[in-house]
Amino acid sequence: MEIIREKTICVSGHRYIGKDLNKERVEGFLVKLIEKGFNTFLIGMALGFDTLCFQILERLREKNDIKIIACVPCPSQPERFNFKQKEEYFRLLSVADEKVVLSPEYTPYCMQKRNEFMVDNSFAVLCYLNRNSGGTFNTVNYAKKKNVFVINVI
Repeated sequence: MEIIREKTICVSGHRYIGKDLNKERVEGFLVKLIEKGFNTFLIGMALGFDTLCFQILERLREKNDIKIIACVPCPSQPERFNFKQKEEYFRLLSVADEKVVLSPEYTPYCMQKRNEFMVDNSFAVLCYLNRNSGGTFNTVNYAKKKNVFVINVI
């Protein structure tokens, strides 16, 4: 798998989508990024914002030459998802252009390892961040330390 960092965007956001997130606005950001030449999108496969972005990109891929790479922290990621969430997770995995599994099993650091992989291979992070805690907050701080652009959709 070859990832060209200058043409790659990663996605990070909260699992629970609040009323502060406008889905049309998210799609608008993704359309603009594609128009600017970004053609590879790294998705962490979490519930909420990751799933929303994957679904939008899946639609946009029908008319654009873009690649969606599923970045899975560990094979047991969907273990605690409900039936409907698991069904959509595995459907999305099946339509991803590529899949990267960052750890063979769950560890306390596998989510962070996945997030760092995505940031390290991206020009920018498209995020949904509305609080100063959690994985997305840590990912955004990591991106800032690495001088990776951060675009918050809210």
